Amino acid sequence: MDSFFTISDLHTPGMRKPVSWQIDAGQLWLLFGPSGSGKSRLLKAIADLIDHHGTAILQQQDCAKMGAPQWRRQVMYFPAETAWWLDTVVEHFEQTPSAQDLAQIGLPQSILHAQIDQLSSGEKQRLALLRGLQFKPKILLLDETSANLDPVSTLQVEQLVQAYLQQQQAAAIWISHDIAQRERLACPTYCCSIEALYTLEA
Repeated sequence: MDSFFTISDLHTPGMRKPVSWQIDAGQLWLLFGPSGSGKSRLLKAIADLIDHHGTAILQQQDCAKMGAPQWRRQVMYFPAETAWWLDTVVEHFEQTPSAQDLAQIGLPQSILHAQIDQLSSGEKQRLALLRGLQFKPKILLLDETSANLDPVSTLQVEQLVQAYLQQQQAAAIWISHDIAQRERLACPTYCCSIEALYTLEA
């Protein structure tokens, strides 16, 4: 049986050794390690956002044989610092989120008409996640997606991600520094320390 998502000998400059992983649909992997150890760099390589070597295959589709925009919609990187380029929230969505969608992440429907510069970091983080999920990616690369959130909002985001993985038969790799979060997320959860992969930056 073919694997859902396979990474083989993937490496970027500065890596001590390449990464080879097999991830099944529905799985959530946690990636942890000290700041500056290359966690974000690894996720960006998987998303084909930076130069790298090795192979990544999603449902028998090879990253090297697919156009970058198409790959990045299926293997989507959610950065810690979210990107916004228009004035209001609603302008950034291809489909206007429902009140129910927003309630799942603890936000009122009125936020759709808010100015971007009026939002908190936590609000931006939750909205960016909702925006990305509209594209129905198969792999979520979550770069500290709950880092700016209060405990209640963190739980809401965790529940949203877990439900999405099961409903869409998707998978996720989540960078987290939160030990309690590692204990809460009990899908199949794999904790992988990145310390052995990169030489720490000075």
